[in-house]
Amino acid sequence: MLTDIGSFGACYRVSGFRRPVLVSSADGVGTKLKVAFLTGRHDTVGEDLVNHCVNDIVVQGAVPLYFLDYFAVGRLDAKVAAEVVSGLARGCRRNGCALIGGETAEMPGMYAENEYDLAGFIVGAAEQSELLKAASVRTGDALLALPSTGLHTNGYSLARKLLFDTAGYGPRTVLPEVGSTVADALLAVHRSYLKPVRALMSAGLLRGAAHITGGGITDNTPRMLPPSLAASIDTSAWRIPPLFEVLRRIGRIPDDDYRRTFNLGVGMIFAVGRRHATEAERVLRRIGETPFRIGEVIERKRGRDGVQYR
Repeated sequence: MLTDIGSFGACYRVSGFRRPVLVSSADGVGTKLKVAFLTGRHDTVGEDLVNHCVNDIVVQGAVPLYFLDYFAVGRLDAKVAAEVVSGLARGCRRNGCALIGGETAEMPGMYAENEYDLAGFIVGAAEQSELLKAASVRTGDALLALPSTGLHTNGYSLARKLLFDTAGYGPRTVLPEVGSTVADALLAVHRSYLKPVRALMSAGLLRGAAHITGGGITDNTPRMLPPSLAASIDTSAWRIPPLFEVLRRIGRIPDDDYRRTFNLGVGMIFAVGRRHATEAERVLRRIGETPFRIGEVIERKRGRDGVQYR
């Protein structure tokens, strides 16, 4: 960082790359913010935002450099703002990127009392030769998955409707199947996958990666594949966490909608060469991860979806 607080723009010197490619992304926390408003807990959504943005660029092979936030509110509450920013700072620190700047906008009449909006912008870099591209993924590649830590930052509009409106639960209601309150379950932090992605890249094993966000496995897995290939997903490869099953039971959600709305316990999917899948699993376990083989890459038949469940 080359500028201090107060500058109109933040400056960052990129070093350590021979042919750097800048990779950027912008995102929000979505209606998970509504849960923060309802519970009065604002110290996690900032970390959610950073981790989500980090995950979106690491799947292309980038390391995060710096992050900016946009915090907008009708009337500024310094305590709430401090809690939000503490989460942003914690997320940046844990991902090794600079919280380089941002904007706090106070706009009376724009937002409901005690509510705010939050958005994040991240810039990372990768060597041009090390970018993860769909063209690198091949037929027969193994698909490895890593667990999510809950809903992450997607599916909250439906989850809130089902838990609060349909079931009549409150934030402090204990969900016996989950072993926590509704608030704790819904505010579980969206984790970062930076470390496992970098570990696989350093070992020369990673061909592609998909961050499982809005659209679930169904819509996100094909984003790391060339148009001629598809993902064959083995639904018996993992146990869907109880929170998702509670939501399905309450809402009687059809399978297609279920798979497109929630991550169902899968936060990241990797494509690795079939012969190197066991080695990739060892690399991930050495850093404390619990990978599981969720499927394989297959030829995509005309008229078929990019993900086929079995």
